[in-house]
Amino acid sequence: MTRFLVYLLLLSTLPASAGRPNILWIFIEDMSPLIGCYGDSVNADKTPNIDALAKGGVRFSRCYVPAPVCSPCRSAMITGTYQTTTGLHNHRSSRTKAGAINLPAGITTIPQLFRKHGYLTFNSGKEDYNFVFENSDLYSIKGPRRDFGAWRNLPKGKPWFGQIQLAGGKSNTKKWNDKVNPDSVTPPPYLPNTALFRKWHAHHYDTVRQTDDDTRKILANLKADGLQENTIIFWFTDHGNNHSLRAKQFCTEAGTHVPLIISGADKRIRAGSARNELTSTLDISATSLALAGIQIPSHYDGVDLFSPSFTPREYVISARDRCDYTIDYIRSVRSDRYRYIRNFLTDRPFLQPQYRDNRDYVVFLRQGHAAGTLPALTDEIFFGPRPREELYDIEQDPHEIKNLASNPAFAKVREQHRSILAEWQLRTDDKGQYPESDAGLREVLNQWKDKCVNPEYDRIRRSGSQ
Repeated sequence: MTRFLVYLLLLSTLPASAGRPNILWIFIEDMSPLIGCYGDSVNADKTPNIDALAKGGVRFSRCYVPAPVCSPCRSAMITGTYQTTTGLHNHRSSRTKAGAINLPAGITTIPQLFRKHGYLTFNSGKEDYNFVFENSDLYSIKGPRRDFGAWRNLPKGKPWFGQIQLAGGKSNTKKWNDKVNPDSVTPPPYLPNTALFRKWHAHHYDTVRQTDDDTRKILANLKADGLQENTIIFWFTDHGNNHSLRAKQFCTEAGTHVPLIISGADKRIRAGSARNELTSTLDISATSLALAGIQIPSHYDGVDLFSPSFTPREYVISARDRCDYTIDYIRSVRSDRYRYIRNFLTDRPFLQPQYRDNRDYVVFLRQGHAAGTLPALTDEIFFGPRPREELYDIEQDPHEIKNLASNPAFAKVREQHRSILAEWQLRTDDKGQYPESDAGLREVLNQWKDKCVNPEYDRIRRSGSQ
């Protein structure tokens, strides 16, 4: 038996008391950083539990996701690797046998790595992975679906890696009492400032407040069980606001910028500190392993944020591909000051037919466009010609209104970002460059039928083998 195998055997028998921390991901859906500790004025004193978590840990002010929609982002994080490299980039793929996707050889999920090193694992709530897997291969126990103390279902005596999924921006706030007055908030400038859009903007604030209370319940259970001192918490979201239309599913600042707080009794985690480096939620996967003393696999695209040799990223890449039945192909580069967006499918408008079409705000926009009553900026962004390239100075233009891509004064900046993206796509073999398989498209067409209006579905219909 090699020394390495002996080491693994010894490590797998170590109890939690040997000093290995529990690792808990509080993983939140569809929520932007409208939080007190992130400087939001509306929620300045309305998120005390999240703020306390940040006070006891590190708040990362510029964290971005690899994909602004649930399943590609979650697939990337659970494998530690860009979803575009592993072919997991199309939202809600691999849901039938015909369209099944297996992980490439050599790719191991983070729960499996923790289990290999003696940890117990659990996931309470959503999974949403775009590959074939057996729950029992990843997790020591199954479920439960929603449990703010899910670790209590594990056998005692070993450290654990767990995830508790919170509804976040999808929360039902009907019973939430401390609601935001819609007239006290202003929607982003690319949306009409009407009662309808103020209502939805206020609703997102309400979901943040409810998420703060859900966080309180988890922290209270950790404290009651005496686990606060031996549990490192990662608190983050999978992408931005689900009702803003230019957030979730799009490679914009609102779609990809998320909160990240890491808190725990580890000397590497400086309580009450804030870090402004560009980070990716892929770094959460790598850092979780590192804090548990587990070697980060060479294929991981994230880095240990607390490594003595940590070097800040120069940029973060985000990718949008097919979402449900809506086919798109977008990439973005977020550098220190700028965001570059490349729209590869300019034959379709920004607001394509998509899953929110029955929402009142989408109906309003479509009717307003048809009647010619929308504000000019709103109409241009959602229904105007799709630019091939977009470039925004985020310092001066945080809502990404003024596209600088064709401005000669920014030609050098545009070329730099264009080159970064081209090199990244080549180096990582970005699978979005290739058409989706007939089996994958057929799976979508069989599920969504007449909702599939993109021209890519025509060849499947012509084949007559749905």
